[in-house]
Parts: sequence; structure tokens; C-alpha cells
Amino acid sequence: MRPRGAARARIAAFGGALSLLLAGCGLGAGGAPTGVQLTVSENFGAHLLPGGAVKVAGEETAMRLLMRNYTVKTRYGGGFVQSIDGISGGEEGGEPVDWFYYVNGLEAAKGAAATKVHAGEHIWWDRHDWSQAQGVPAVVGSYPEPFLDGYGGRRYPVRIECASVTSPACRTVTNRLRALGVPAAIAAIGSGGEPEVIQLIVGTWKTVLSDPGTQSIEDGPGKSGVYARFAPDGSSLTLLDADGRAVRTLRSGAGLIAATRQEEQAPVWVVTGTDEAGLDRAAEALDEQALQDHFALAVAPQGTVPLPVSAE
Repeated sequence: MRPRGAARARIAAFGGALSLLLAGCGLGAGGAPTGVQLTVSENFGAHLLPGGAVKVAGEETAMRLLMRNYTVKTRYGGGFVQSIDGISGGEEGGEPVDWFYYVNGLEAAKGAAATKVHAGEHIWWDRHDWSQAQGVPAVVGSYPEPFLDGYGGRRYPVRIECASVTSPACRTVTNRLRALGVPAAIAAIGSGGEPEVIQLIVGTWKTVLSDPGTQSIEDGPGKSGVYARFAPDGSSLTLLDADGRAVRTLRSGAGLIAATRQEEQAPVWVVTGTDEAGLDRAAEALDEQALQDHFALAVAPQGTVPLPVSAE
């Protein structure tokens, strides 16, 4: 289980050699990556599987790391996970479910046996229904990643794009990242996306909708992986369950923190709301404790709602 705490508090990784040959994976040589985090969950982070301090040895891959810490069955020659601690992919309630994994908040682009684990990375496995979204390209629950350490062993520049660079929400978001030591640039919305710059877009939905980075959210979870939809005029936010059904509609004072990604480009995060009050609430929720283990987060005057909305 991932421990809660300050942004820089990492799970202590055990070093040393492990003379165990894992089918289809092999053993890595060299020093073990330090500060690695491992989370295993079900239903979009709603239920965490228990686990202790993360055991790491050698030059880890995502598959070796998982197999070292959980009981795993694989398929397709050992490259893909079938079950973790006896919990399998397949079908549940008539819908397809499977194990997916994320590295610093980004859905992995290749099999776990081929993904090297770097120091400080957060590897997150989640078993969930993929009937509405065959992939969820980015999630917010590994915050402060990928802003701190990037992904693939490389740190990327960060740009905060605000509808108003003098607004309270823009200041809040900027201060949160700078407190983490992230040297983010500040720009107006529409400054132009770059494939290797992580964007964090801040503004009410009406003001951010024209940005290419947010448009996939308007198209629903099948396109963006975000289980929420704003009304065309931005005045309300409808929250969806894993089947894509509308469960609840928030109006004034509602906010959203979500992340998405187009192909191999850098991810785009959005801090937005139905109005300025909702935007301010969303900006205040840009926090490790509030976002931890959530795919996306809606913010209402009454509190926060992880997305997709749980059926329970």
C-alpha cells in the first residue's frame, strides 16, 4: 500500500541481490533504483490491495517489481499480467475488466516486462472496467508526479497556462508547484502546446475549452479517459460511473482536476470549474493527499468526489 505523507516521502526500497529467476522476465544487474513506490488497486483506485515496504533488487522492470512484491500470474509469454494475488482480469458483471499500469501517472505504452523502473518512480497497477475507455492515458493520483520527475527516467519542463495569470487559482497552482521545487513557467492559455512540455491549464471551463489540450475531455471518457462532462456553456459538471452513466450533476461552485494525453506527447493537466468559486476549489485540491490514488477528482461545495463515481 502506498504510504501517505509529504511529496518527497518515498517508500524505502530494499537493496541486495535476489537469486530468483522469474519466468519471462530474467534478472537485472546493477544497482537497484531507489525511492520506488508501488500501488496495486481495483476499480480506479477505489480499493487498495495490502502490501508492505517495496522490495527492489537489480535493474528492475515493472513486471519484476510487481512479481517481487505480489503473487502474479502472467499471459502472452510472461509479458502481461493476468492476476495479482488471485484477482484476475476477464469479465465482471458482463463488462470487460483487466489490469493496467501507470508510471508517474501515465499509462504505460508497452508491456511491463519491457518497462525499466527508474529511481523515484511511482508504479501503479489498477484492475478496472474498460468498457467505456479502452485506455486511460493519464491519471492525477500519482501527484506530484509527473511534475517532479517526469517519466521514462527524464524530467520534462512544465508550463502553467492560466486564463488569468493574476487570478487566485493561478497563484495557488503556481505556489503549489514551486513549493515542490518545480520550476514551472507561467503563460496565458493558448500559448501553444509542445510535445515535450507538461501543460497545467487553469481556468473556468468556458475559458479553457478552446485549448487543444482540453478538447478531448469534452468528448467523454472514450477519448480522454476522464469520467466527467461539462455542459456546453460550462455551467454544470456531470459525473459518470465506470459504465459511462450520469450519476450526479454539480452546478455552481464545482471544480475538476483531471489529466489526459495524446499519443506519445507530454500529458495535459486541467484545473477547472463551472465558475470562479469552483475553479478556486479545484486549485486548492491540487494536493498530494487530496489526489492520491484517484484517476480524476471532482470538487463540490460539500467535498471531493473521485472519478469515475463508484457504484457502491
